[in-house]
Amino acid sequence: MASVLASLFPKLGPLGTSDHASVVSINLFVALLCACIIIGHLLEENRWVNESITALIIGLCTGVVILLVSGGKSSHLLVFSEDLFFIYVLPPIIFNAGFQVKKKQFFVNFITIMMFGAIGTLVSCAIISLGAIQTFKKLDIEFLDIGDYLAIGAIFAATDSVCTLQVLHQDETPLLYSLVFGEGVVNDATSVVLFNAIQNFDLTSMNPSIALSFLGNFFYLFLASTLLGAGTGLLSAYIIKKLYFGRHSTDREVALMMLMAYLSYLLAELFYLSGILTVFFCGIVMSHYTWHNVTESSRVTTRHTFATLSFLAETFLFLYVGMDALDIEKWKFVGDRPGLSISASSILMGLILLGRAAFVFPLSFLSNLMKKSSEQKITFRQQVIIWWAGLMRGAVSMALAYNKFTRGGHTQLQDNAIMITSTITIVLFSTMVFGLMTKPLISLLLPPQRQLSTVSSGANTPKSLTAPLLGSREDSEVDLNVPDLPHPPSLRMLLTAPSHKVHRYWRKFDDAFMRPMFGGRGFAPPAPGSPTEQGP
Repeated sequence: MASVLASLFPKLGPLGTSDHASVVSINLFVALLCACIIIGHLLEENRWVNESITALIIGLCTGVVILLVSGGKSSHLLVFSEDLFFIYVLPPIIFNAGFQVKKKQFFVNFITIMMFGAIGTLVSCAIISLGAIQTFKKLDIEFLDIGDYLAIGAIFAATDSVCTLQVLHQDETPLLYSLVFGEGVVNDATSVVLFNAIQNFDLTSMNPSIALSFLGNFFYLFLASTLLGAGTGLLSAYIIKKLYFGRHSTDREVALMMLMAYLSYLLAELFYLSGILTVFFCGIVMSHYTWHNVTESSRVTTRHTFATLSFLAETFLFLYVGMDALDIEKWKFVGDRPGLSISASSILMGLILLGRAAFVFPLSFLSNLMKKSSEQKITFRQQVIIWWAGLMRGAVSMALAYNKFTRGGHTQLQDNAIMITSTITIVLFSTMVFGLMTKPLISLLLPPQRQLSTVSSGANTPKSLTAPLLGSREDSEVDLNVPDLPHPPSLRMLLTAPSHKVHRYWRKFDDAFMRPMFGGRGFAPPAPGSPTEQGP
């Protein structure tokens, strides 16, 4: 992280122009990261505050100090750049999400997660866009065209469920954690893909052919990004399995895993695909195959390295969002029309609430219709938590808004400044207010005794629901075929429990063809010091 800051701060414009000023900026930012970690640890048991809110508050306080010291000229140590966000900071967060995910839980609930993350994001985008079209004109905001309104829908459809995930416990509420976590990743990917698709089309004159091309481009980006991520992960597994670097140097195999993971993201950006989706599925494939092909020491190293980089990147983002919220340049442009920015923010916040409710409860109802077991159904209280988890907006919304309404992190137009300040207001309000209320809300809806009873329900609880989402290396090997019970005919099974049936067929294919070629648990190379020789 320090090396990234060192290379980027001079280019992004620190407070001074000399090398010494750059060093001062880097020192301050690293010191602030340390302060976030220490204070976050001290507030670990606090009922209201979590690490993301801590970093945001520290960023705000730092922005105030810098604003005073600079005489009201600046409030941050660097100018925001979507390149910094998308190329350097976001990849480790998304990759670690895929690498650490409990694959069984993710794919058992895959249909529901995709419904929330993909279909739900499209519904939310449509409601926000339509609502903005109808209401912004009454506020005399007439500088936006149809493409801008759709882009606003995509910007504010991107959720940030970090605050909720920091409160939920995957061991106590595995189903709920799986849905919130999975939807968050798919939502980010869908929002970025949708935003890029909107940017690539001239939507000023809509007709059926343009609409079909738009949808075709959207699904192409989604599918191609997923396949690229899986292909890069399989390539890394094959290379490490065949060459087995661990016989000579564990450093090489760790370095190769990290570089191949980052390469998947860069390839997606190179081919104008979704880097988020690509690196997420690359992480899933790497944890299923590549990770089992390296030595035991490399397994420990990679797991902790990826988690640490992700943690630092998340802290960095919230810290910077707090500082950038006080950027005097943007607020000056709306100084003579502050009410307009507040009105736009209030309307967009209301549309976010409405758009979220418009798909969470109906799609939860549809999901429950496909599940027979009561333990697998989403209760109303869990639906409320899922709805709440998606109300917060974060760095993805900020980055997309900057991409749309600024040039190089700066804006010289009042109309664009209104949209940027509205985005900042929504991110701050939703993270601070909704984030602070998350712990009490979850404690109210899911009291401790209720959580414990869910976990300790004994033999009546399916094994697929009690396993934690994140955990030890056995995560990819937990079977769904709990006891060998009599199965109904295949067609009936596929209709009543599609995820379980598809998973069973996949495991057969995986054991017969994929693992012998790409490695994995039980198929690692029998080299001296290899995982196979050392045992599971």
